[in-house]
Amino acid sequence: MTPVGWVLLIAGLGLIVFGYLRTRAPYARLQALREQDRNVARYEAWRGGVRDDSKTGASVAMEILQRQVRVGAGIGLIGIAAIATALFMR
Repeated sequence: MTPVGWVLLIAGLGLIVFGYLRTRAPYARLQALREQDRNVARYEAWRGGVRDDSKTGASVAMEILQRQVRVGAGIGLIGIAAIATALFMR
C-alpha cells in the first residue's frame, strides 16, 4: 500500500469514529423524543381528543436532531469512502 493509501486509511478510520461519536448523543435523544411523542399520541387516542399537528418545541427539536444525525452519518460515510479508496488504490 502506498503512503497516500495509508493516510487515507487512517483518515477514514478517524472520520468513522468522529461521525459515530457525533451521531451517538443526538440519536439517543431523538429516540427518547419519538417515544414521548408516541406516548402522547396513545394518550390522546385513548382520551378521544383530536391531536393538534401544529409545530411544537419537541417537533422542532426532533428536526434539529435528525439533521445532526444525518451530518454525523455523512461524516462516517465519507470515512468509509476514504477507506475504500485506500484499499483500491495501487
